[in-house]
Amino acid sequence: MNRCILLSIGLACLTTSPSVFGASSGSAGTGPSFKGPIGLQLYSLRAEFTRNVPATVQKVKNMGFKYVELAGTHNLSPDRFKTMLADAGLKPVSGHFPYERYKADPDAVAKEAKALGLEYAGCAWIPHQGDFDEAECRDAIATFNKAGEALKKQGIKFFYHVHGYEFLPHGKDTLLDLLIRETKPGLVCYEMDILWVVNPGHDPVAWMKKYPKRWELIHLKDLKKGVKGNMNGTSDVTNDVVLGTGQMNWPAILKAARKIGVKYYFIEDESPTAEQQVPQSLKFLENVSW
Repeated sequence: MNRCILLSIGLACLTTSPSVFGASSGSAGTGPSFKGPIGLQLYSLRAEFTRNVPATVQKVKNMGFKYVELAGTHNLSPDRFKTMLADAGLKPVSGHFPYERYKADPDAVAKEAKALGLEYAGCAWIPHQGDFDEAECRDAIATFNKAGEALKKQGIKFFYHVHGYEFLPHGKDTLLDLLIRETKPGLVCYEMDILWVVNPGHDPVAWMKKYPKRWELIHLKDLKKGVKGNMNGTSDVTNDVVLGTGQMNWPAILKAARKIGVKYYFIEDESPTAEQQVPQSLKFLENVSW
């Protein structure tokens, strides 16, 4: 065969093969220090999912991910979406569901989570008026304990994803302390979103050391340098930057997370350029060391 043809074929394979992103080796996002397991929170590609669900699932696969965290099923039935993910070699580990659903019918959420094959089902936002307060926190405690019971019957763990507004003072501590202490360890675990701990001015490592047995999941998300945060759980999405280019001390954070036995890590990038940034974040994780 002509050498030029062979060269063209080789270049085509190099361009299109998932192994370019690490999919075939299973090493995307892991390296000498960070071992994962690493997944993607699919909310990162929410705009792409509104345009073409199958194509976006393939994009996630081609980035090299094996695990995903769900933010809905994009107008597909749980069984259909689960099958689509499985066909792409993606395992849905966890998923976020609205607080109102847990409060109204936690058994229905548990049934859907079971149909999706999830290990974890959680909540990422507690509705509140103005500043989050003790009454709203105690309502969440009751809701989460009840949800944890319903999910446990299906062999699924309930988690709450911290979002920044829970760090408001409460006595000598914070409302997050109240939430963690009053939810039952056997029923409720926590997902630490690194940005939403740093944004209100707190140290993720200190919180891991404070409650080492409660954090089972982590969102890896970096905050643009120079951004001053708040305690209302908001930040412009353009403040989400490639891991390692923002404010976070990733070697210290990842080392502490491994020490307390975090089960899964998920990259979540809410920026408009997430599709370009996520592969760069994977490369950072492959090379970070401590």
